[in-house]
Amino acid sequence: MASKLWRLTKLTFLTLLGIVLVLAGTGIAYRAYEHHRIAKATVIDAAKGIDEGRFVRIGGIDQWITFRGRDRENPALLLLHGGPGVAISPYPRDVIFSWTKDFTLVQWDQRGAGKTFGRSGPLAPDVTIERMVADGLEVAEFVRRKLHKQKIVLLGLSWGTILGIHMVKARPDLFYAYVGTGQMVNEQEGEAMAYSQVLDKARARSDRNAVKELEAIGRPPYDSQEKLGVQRKWGRAYEPGAPSNWRLIWTILFESPASFRDVKDYTAGVVDSQNHFFGQNMSGPLNAVDLRTLGLNFGVPIFVFQGAEDDVAPVRLAQAYVNSMVAPQKQFVAITGAGHTALNTKSDEFLTLMDRLVRPLAIESQVQGQLSTSSPSR
Repeated sequence: MASKLWRLTKLTFLTLLGIVLVLAGTGIAYRAYEHHRIAKATVIDAAKGIDEGRFVRIGGIDQWITFRGRDRENPALLLLHGGPGVAISPYPRDVIFSWTKDFTLVQWDQRGAGKTFGRSGPLAPDVTIERMVADGLEVAEFVRRKLHKQKIVLLGLSWGTILGIHMVKARPDLFYAYVGTGQMVNEQEGEAMAYSQVLDKARARSDRNAVKELEAIGRPPYDSQEKLGVQRKWGRAYEPGAPSNWRLIWTILFESPASFRDVKDYTAGVVDSQNHFFGQNMSGPLNAVDLRTLGLNFGVPIFVFQGAEDDVAPVRLAQAYVNSMVAPQKQFVAITGAGHTALNTKSDEFLTLMDRLVRPLAIESQVQGQLSTSSPSR
């Protein structure tokens, strides 16, 4: 009897092991297929365009920057990712690849995030928002030199809008225009508005679990990241077009070029960056942000393309901020059917806005600069 039981146990184990190996092999093969498919769909002709990534010495440490565009003559667009710490490098190559037709996309893993975290480690205790802004300005200077551009376009996403507003305020000479999405303004006011919006949506849907959890944490300000995470969880659940958790896992497993180590560094960078800037008890420097204190006069055109249902950076606050600005040109657009991640969920509509309102500013300026350079001296 014992011998039969052992044989049955061994057979069951070997069967399960075989199933695991088959699934693993199938998964590896499918990942290779997806990478091949995406690579084929995102080929860039090196003779005319650019497609490269490298570590660059920025602010005394190595930081990861990628360049991707189908025509080097196009305007350069520097993306400032959100978070803090939510780097863009793990995204699949085909995410917003359509943009490379009209812009040279420059993506930078900020200090303490993504591949930069993997190479240069976590944030030092004395790193400030001002240090991050200085890094951003150094990156912008590097991009100008490398791509031989007089100026570039700056696009900030969520946390990146905080850096972006600081950057264009400090060095308007570097930028043709600033574009914000998920535009932050005042952290405390924004969180209070966002909480009310999400709770109202939960009640309208008769979502008992959401109402219970949201009422349990109460209105901000909060004393822990966990409480803020509850609001973020339900805000994301109600965001139009936002991918499910399963979809995100699928993307990481099969479509993302990120290795296991890259994913590990990405995750560690998010945790470290948010602990640093939010603080575990929500006493970090991010919580004191009020961009209005920098002043409302800007030397570059300002555009904010905001998801109309943004439950992280409320439209009402962002639009009032833009309305109060004085700039050579400014425009606020609320994108219907989009939330905080409008750049991804409505990327085609977003690109249309960029092409219609922003790209002409860079193209006209480039042409004027060329005419000025080629005109005979008197």
